[in-house]
Amino acid sequence: MDSSRWSRWTTIAAVFMLAVIAAVVSYSHMYELAQRHGEPAWRAALFPLSVDGMIVASSMALLTDARHGRRGGLLPWTLLVLGSVASLAANIAVADPTLWSRVIHAWPSFALMGAYELLMREFRIDAHDVRTANADDEQAARPSEAESAASEAPAQAEHEGVLSHHVDGRPRLHVVEAADEPGVAVTTETVNPSDAVPRVQIEAWHWALANRHEDGSLPTGREIAARFDHKDRWGRLIKQWGQQGRFDQAVV
Repeated sequence: MDSSRWSRWTTIAAVFMLAVIAAVVSYSHMYELAQRHGEPAWRAALFPLSVDGMIVASSMALLTDARHGRRGGLLPWTLLVLGSVASLAANIAVADPTLWSRVIHAWPSFALMGAYELLMREFRIDAHDVRTANADDEQAARPSEAESAASEAPAQAEHEGVLSHHVDGRPRLHVVEAADEPGVAVTTETVNPSDAVPRVQIEAWHWALANRHEDGSLPTGREIAARFDHKDRWGRLIKQWGQQGRFDQAVV
């Protein structure tokens, strides 16, 4: 454990011990006040818990806001201040009507609020450090994700838009845009019909000719592609090539 973390945990332990001592004394003062004003023992025992509980609840709300990077809202701050004032006033109320008696009786409540706020401050600092570390990690991950996406983009474009050139000299089919509807441009490389053509392309065209629709129209590019487990653009290209007669003299 480094020196900064050791110092922080030592501070937390000391503040926690101080808060416990002050809470015990302050609890006894508020319990005594409730009994003086006619509350039975069991209700007098609950009175300090209602005051300190409101302080704890509002502090936890402020801590949650800090963990999420938000400023503390008006309601938790108001409840925290009211609970602190009520605790301080209850401790002073049981003191003798002298200055030092009031100071002595007010001190445990004041020490409790101060120690508790120091404890919450340490927790808020921890929450801020965790949030900052997470933000740094996300920022560091973005360049690597961008590089990964950039490296995958050419491969994906080649996979979707290009039937790569085969080592045996078969033609490469380059698709820029393709569609079954008229008016949509399709760009292909000029290929000599006598060049060797992959057998699957010729089979796809023959299948399209043998499976015309009832009105005599050819299957769509999507239907051709689905039949031979290829992408839609491949099927549209096969349909266009076949209509242009490029498979008529092709050599398998």
